[in-house]
Amino acid sequence: MKKYQFLLVFALSALFGFKNTFAWFFFQNSNPELFGTKAWVQKEVGILQPEARNLDGNVLRLSLIAYVNAKKRGLVERPILTVIDYSKPSTEKRLWVFDINKGEELFNTWVAHGKNSGSLEASSFSNNPGSLKSSIGVFVTEETYTGGKGYSLRLKGLEPGVNDNAYRRDIVIHGAWYVSPNVAEKYGQIGRSWGCPAVPTQTVKPLINTIKDDTVVFAYYPDQSWLKRSSFLVS
Repeated sequence: MKKYQFLLVFALSALFGFKNTFAWFFFQNSNPELFGTKAWVQKEVGILQPEARNLDGNVLRLSLIAYVNAKKRGLVERPILTVIDYSKPSTEKRLWVFDINKGEELFNTWVAHGKNSGSLEASSFSNNPGSLKSSIGVFVTEETYTGGKGYSLRLKGLEPGVNDNAYRRDIVIHGAWYVSPNVAEKYGQIGRSWGCPAVPTQTVKPLINTIKDDTVVFAYYPDQSWLKRSSFLVS
């Protein structure tokens, strides 16, 4: 534990008691490394990977690098990270939500891709209005609203030319009946959206309430052009 951390624990223990302070401290700081360093990212992967064994370790690592860069730029405050892996088929649970401070997986569920992005597997992505395709890259969550798709969450794309049209394209997180294991079993894939990362209806409200208001959403696909030029993936 670093010197300033000992001082913090000492000060808090005077107020709340030694035992309660140490319980609070370790609960709030699952990663002892200096935030944003390669060591921190590596340690965080080790913390979260056992929580999400169906998430590829490299995708998790890239999502954490994106989270670090977004936080360093002052784009996010809350330690919540959402990861979508569009390289997986839609029949798999390919959306995860993590609490970074606690080192916990909060959600792991199904998520749709756009109807023009592919069928069972997504392979084509776009930033263009009217494309009916999903977008990849780094997003930040914005406000909630209730519209034609029910309770929904707006997303702001942070990467020019990759996803920065997401807000005006109405690329939002919403619930959809066609995102369910029953649909996947019947048709061999879940339904597709018009580009939105739609989730199961029974999951949408608690998920949105967890990730709303300035948290990172990282939508991955092994697109080499994006991976090489994204400023959010520089460690």
